[in-house]
Parts: sequence; structure tokens; C-alpha cells
Amino acid sequence: MSETQNFENHAKYFPLHHFFILPLALIFLGWTMIRLDFSSSEAISNSIYQFLLAFVVFLSSYLPRIYAIKNQNRIIRLEMRQRYYHLTGSQFLEKEQQLKSSQIIALRFAGDGEILALIDKTIKENTPPKEIKKSIKNWTADHHRV
Repeated sequence: MSETQNFENHAKYFPLHHFFILPLALIFLGWTMIRLDFSSSEAISNSIYQFLLAFVVFLSSYLPRIYAIKNQNRIIRLEMRQRYYHLTGSQFLEKEQQLKSSQIIALRFAGDGEILALIDKTIKENTPPKEIKKSIKNWTADHHRV
């Protein structure tokens, strides 16, 4: 955490999930699909059983991450509402309705001195999230992301 966070290094990976569990689940699913056998009713039954098992293993490794990210995104929206109110004294709802979730998530990295201008620019130009992040001069780090 000692390194300053910016556009170049803000992506976060959880090694156990990204480089071990999920790849193994995908390999198991792919291996099972390659080994599907429809030569007899017993082989079909075993193939379906193995495929369902592999699919459940994959979903079991993938869905918790999706749930965590969806929850994180809801929290980001709440943080942005509070932050906007703190900076302007007015509600974020009008601006929020003109922005995509991905844009709000990207905007949250902007420092207080530039966020209001970036919000207006994003609404006016429909700036993509990646470009929003690249245009941030005073990056506000988030080391607690999922």
C-alpha cells in the first residue's frame, strides 16, 4: 500500500481467486466438456453428471466475486452521493441519473478539487470510464476494493 495509486496501477487482483481457484474451475469445466461421451445411456448420464458438477464448481468460484462487486458498486454510489452533497450542499440524484454506473465508479477516483468539473464534463461529453480515469490529475486511492 505504500505505492501511490493511479490509473496505471489501480487494478486489483486477489491471487487466490484470480490465479488459482477460477483458472482451476475453468480448466475443470473445459476438461469435462471435452470428455463428454454420448456413446451410451450410461455414458450420457455420467457426462451430464460430470458437466453439472464442473458447472457448479465454476459458479461456486465465480458468483461470490460477482456478488461482492455488485455490493461494492452500491456502496460506491452511496459514497458518491455523500461526497457530492458534502462538496455542493445539494443532492447527487440529478447528476446521478445522467451518468452510467461505470462512469460514477470511475469518477470516484477523482480528488475533491476536480471531481465536480469531471462530473459535468462526463455528462456533457459522455466520457467513457477509462478516459475519465486517465484524465484524473489528483488520484484518490482506494485500497479496500474487492
